[in-house]
Amino acid sequence: MKPTAPARQWGVAPPSIRIGRAEEVLRQLDLLITRRLDGLLQGDYGGFLPGPGSEPGEGREYQPGDDIRRMDWNLTARTTVPHVRDLIADRELETWALVDCSASLLFGTALCEKRDLAVAATAAIAFLTARTGNRMGGVMVWPGGSARVPARPGRQAMLALLHTLLTKPPTGDGAGSTDLAAGVEMLLRPPRRRGLVVVVSDFLSPKGWERPLRALATRHQTMAIEIVDPRELELPNVGYLTVVDPETGRLREIQTAKKGLRDRYAQAAAAERAEIAASIRRAGAQHVILRTDRDWLRDIVQFVVTTKRRGAGFTAPAPATNVTVATP
Repeated sequence: MKPTAPARQWGVAPPSIRIGRAEEVLRQLDLLITRRLDGLLQGDYGGFLPGPGSEPGEGREYQPGDDIRRMDWNLTARTTVPHVRDLIADRELETWALVDCSASLLFGTALCEKRDLAVAATAAIAFLTARTGNRMGGVMVWPGGSARVPARPGRQAMLALLHTLLTKPPTGDGAGSTDLAAGVEMLLRPPRRRGLVVVVSDFLSPKGWERPLRALATRHQTMAIEIVDPRELELPNVGYLTVVDPETGRLREIQTAKKGLRDRYAQAAAAERAEIAASIRRAGAQHVILRTDRDWLRDIVQFVVTTKRRGAGFTAPAPATNVTVATP
């Protein structure tokens, strides 16, 4: 259940999808993201790449700190000195974005709607990974339907994918919840080379997505971007409030002046979010939380910097990264 009357706040917000044409929104996102995120990825193949590569390269003597799984036992036996085999860096990254287009994202009580933030987060990943030869593809799911955009290289293909996300999918016309698990399954078949997969959703769809997400994370660097609005975590004390279920359209009036009701709502919401975080962590995906009442670009910057320092790879499932940077 969501409040029907949003209360806007001051701060940095992504361009509203409902204002202007899709081309104008993309142009604003390009300028906003480029100014804030340019320079975070040093080199064409640094940063968000899934590990150092998969093709074996030259052998060299073992140095303390080298991954023992890269030991070259044949070379070690011939030279009687421990050797490891370097890996040739992949010169092409394939990125896939799975975007939840369910009706629950058509809601926002702060700087923007959740769908605006979902599109902005997808655009940020797209602009960050748009390098020479890199390919970007997308899968969009909504109640009763889905669409796949093939992965193609080049900036124009990336902009075409974002344009499709802005204009094509239905937004709230269908009834019921989005089958997020089916969307993840679409990324599992056919099998693809190792790359980056970004799942953008509020993860309020029925359970069942954890198992396919775990299968996805065993092969690809997987990032789960959770979109949250503050009113989903706690109710304001505003007296009688009309709320609506965006998935079904059902209306209900509640008395928010009752502290017990507000406390039960906050406890249930916290338990739900904790279970979502635990499911993502068990799946082995990196977890980023973006809120409609915070500077979303600052949160993404924090995640990128943390990922670069930690060094992303496939050697082990990455722990959840719940970005909780507060804007000044």
